[in-house]
Amino acid sequence: MARKWIPVSRVEGIASRQAHADLPEGTFEREISKEGFFGPAAFMHHRRPPTGWTKFEGPLRPRAFDLNRIDDEETCPWRAPVILRNGSCEIRFWRLAAPMPGLARNADGDQVLFVHKGEGDLFCDYGHLAFAAGDYLMLPRGAMWRLAPAAGADILMIEATNGHYTLPDRGLVGPHAIFDPAMLDAPAMNEAFREHQAVDVETRVEIKKRGAISVATYPYNPLDAVGWHGDLSPVRLNVRDVRPLMSHRYHVPPSAHTTFLSDRFVICTFAPRPFETDPGALKVPFFHNNDDYDEVLFYHAGDFFSRDNIDAGMMTFHPSGFTHGPHPKALKNMLKQTKPATDEYAVMVDTRDPLDVGHDAAAVENPDYVNSWRTDEQGPSS
Repeated sequence: MARKWIPVSRVEGIASRQAHADLPEGTFEREISKEGFFGPAAFMHHRRPPTGWTKFEGPLRPRAFDLNRIDDEETCPWRAPVILRNGSCEIRFWRLAAPMPGLARNADGDQVLFVHKGEGDLFCDYGHLAFAAGDYLMLPRGAMWRLAPAAGADILMIEATNGHYTLPDRGLVGPHAIFDPAMLDAPAMNEAFREHQAVDVETRVEIKKRGAISVATYPYNPLDAVGWHGDLSPVRLNVRDVRPLMSHRYHVPPSAHTTFLSDRFVICTFAPRPFETDPGALKVPFFHNNDDYDEVLFYHAGDFFSRDNIDAGMMTFHPSGFTHGPHPKALKNMLKQTKPATDEYAVMVDTRDPLDVGHDAAAVENPDYVNSWRTDEQGPSS
């Protein structure tokens, strides 16, 4: 059913008429919004940063996980450590040290593999695709596949449980904004695939359904297709092919960077972009509550300008209802940056339903992350 929001539009007290720009002197903006950044919103102007607490207790606290500390090396993706999950999304971190001995098949939903480190080959029903760091590999539900990294790989896996991945509607900017669909590469039944088929040995296929693993053993290599046709296929997209939507006069919300869309969550890609140049425009992410979505950020590469003491291979988790924004170090540059552009690659997952933290994630957590916003009383930089 289409929503008819309760209509209220007004300005009270000292406030900017334009969101994320021209803040009244000495104030900090905080957005309260519905449905992430898609519904009605209010913009509060505070005298102090909304994250200026001296103590934070309880389960709403933000979490940070150093996935570099995960030691488990698994040949089966379904045994990789679960970091976060709910009924519609499952996030794992998979450290694959050698080529998979068998095949995998996900009967629970479409799968995105984000290659954080490593390079190699993907073999699947549809053929062969080479992969490298920064690649998204989207595998449709039911596809059989295996990875053969050249020298190991670290992979962030994001499952659309009982769901699908689609491309977001680009609206006014058109379907070729952010990335042209022509940039999506599909597998090829090439010489590498035929060489893989030639190794015709007994093969185990580990199938995940409702979280449980079943094994189908074939007396041959079941990746034996000689051709296919249709409009359903795995695809590959590299983060360097993403061209961020931005404005020199307005800090666009994270939703503008949506790369893949599922029923109850989105995957967004943060890639290098110029900073806003308008003197009155915010040059850092704005404070916001994000009351309807849990927010997950996986840091892939670069200088993460809005976060302090966060390195590549780490993940932050901000539950819905937690007010957050730039760390104090970044806040000093909220109206004037010291360099012309960002230098970061990160993957964001925003889920409509609350996420639970996996046991393996808790073992690599930085419990002091909640205190990273704590500082002496601040004022906005000039």
